[in-house]
Formats: sequence, structure tokens, C-alpha cells
Amino acid sequence: MHGFIGEFFGTMILTAIGCGVGAGINLKGTFSRGQNWLFVSLGWGLGITFGVYVAGTLGSKGFINPAITLGTAICGLFPWSQVLPYLIGEFLGAFVGAALVLIQYYPHFKASKDEADGNSVGIFATAPAIDSPVFNFFSELIASLIFIFTLLDLGNFTQGLKPLIVGLIITAIGMALGGTTGFAVNPARDWSPRLAYTILPVPNKGTANWKYAWVPMVGPIVGGILAASLHVVFINEIKLMINKKARRWNFSSPRFFLTNFSIIKPIHVNLHFNFSLFLKASLWSRIAGLFNCFLLNA
Repeated sequence: MHGFIGEFFGTMILTAIGCGVGAGINLKGTFSRGQNWLFVSLGWGLGITFGVYVAGTLGSKGFINPAITLGTAICGLFPWSQVLPYLIGEFLGAFVGAALVLIQYYPHFKASKDEADGNSVGIFATAPAIDSPVFNFFSELIASLIFIFTLLDLGNFTQGLKPLIVGLIITAIGMALGGTTGFAVNPARDWSPRLAYTILPVPNKGTANWKYAWVPMVGPIVGGILAASLHVVFINEIKLMINKKARRWNFSSPRFFLTNFSIIKPIHVNLHFNFSLFLKASLWSRIAGLFNCFLLNA
């Protein structure tokens, strides 16, 4: 239950701030109308920062993104028993967040008569800068892959300043990779607001462009699965190798190096280098030898 509550409110905050930015820069009569892409990227970045903080405080892992939930579950990083509550919380939270934006900007929707006035589904959902479905799909996949792979490397990203780092990642993704499709990287952040635009009484609304909606759904999910897979294959394997070497080398003993490398030899208390063996040793061996020689002579 805590997972559902955290994901619901976290995704609601994310979507309310992100879609609020979209409404502010597009609709007639707002003070922020006409702001640039950096404004959009920062807005969504701060939205996810505050969303992760809220979600983590309320007891969830702060995914607030079905692509992360499904990717981590498929790769064994998250229990399947919690997937459905997380997904329901994410999609419902995003819908409510979009509804709040509609209420906040209702007079401005009424004042904006058509898409030429900025009243479009783009306030709530993504659309491609150039309509090319295959490349649009890969744009979302690549952006989601980079975002989620980086995210997973942070460990528990709901603590300390890590939510701010998550927001900065999204801001960077938006500035670097978001110019092609609007960087959904989150099916809930796109589909639920698109549905809200479709079924809620938005004044002067146009088409919801559902024919494009498969891209921000499938692209991020595939990217999330690939990101979690890479994390498991590479990061976990590297950690396992390091742990095995640490146990074998017995770092707790200050003289462990003498039994594992032959580039230094003891002379009473002090140590000196066998220079010829030092040159033949690997880079890691050289660094370790210098480090240990310093420790043992300190």
C-alpha cells in the first residue's frame, strides 16, 4: 500500500509541475508564455526531483515511471508482487496531476481558441518534431536507456541530494536528447495526461494524437528493460569481481600485498621496489604496489 501511495503522489507532483510548465509557455495570457526549451527541461527536471522526494517519503522506491518499474522487475531487481500497485499509482497519479493543471489554467484554455493559440495536446503529452515513427521510437528508447541506466547506478535515489541528481539527469536528457520527441521517457507521464486531455472538458481542445501514443509507451519500456539488463550484467558483475578480489587479497592485513604481488621485497621494516618487475607489472599492480609501500613505510 505504501508503494501505491508513494508512486501516486510522486507521479502527481511530477506531472502537475511538468504539464504546468507546458501550459504556462503555450497558453495565451500567462506570464511565462514563450519561454525556451531550457525552461521546459528545467521544469521537468525539478518536477521529477520533487516527485521522487515525495514518493520516497511516503514509502515507495520513487520510480514514478512504469518503464523503471517494469524494467527492474523483469531483470529481477524489483519484486513482481509490487508491480501492479506501482503501475496503478503511477498512471492514476499522472492523470490527477494533469487534471490539476487543467483546473489551474482553465481560463487560459478558454482564452486560447485553437492550436495556433497554443491550446494543444502538447501541453499534456509529447509529439515528434519530425514525424518519423521508427526514429521517434529509437529517440525515446535511447533517452530512456541513458536516463534509467544512470539512475540505477545511484542506488537508493530517494535519499539525501540524490533526487536532485535525478532531476539534473532529466534536465540534461531534455536538453541533449529531448528535442526530437519531447523526451517522454515515462509512459505514465504521457499516456495519462493524454487521456485526461481526451476525456476531460478542456476548452477548445483539438486532437489527442493517439496514433503516435505507442511511441512514448513502447520506447521507454524497451529502454528501461535494456537499462536494467545492462545494470545487472555489467555493474553487478563488476561488483562481484571486486568483492572476490577483496576477499582473496585480504585487505585487512597491511602486508597482504607481499603474498599477491612480487614487485616489492621487505628489508626489515622498510620496503623497496624491484624495479624490473615493477615495469613488467600491470597498471593496477603498480598502483597497488606504490600505495602499499607508502602505507607500510608510513
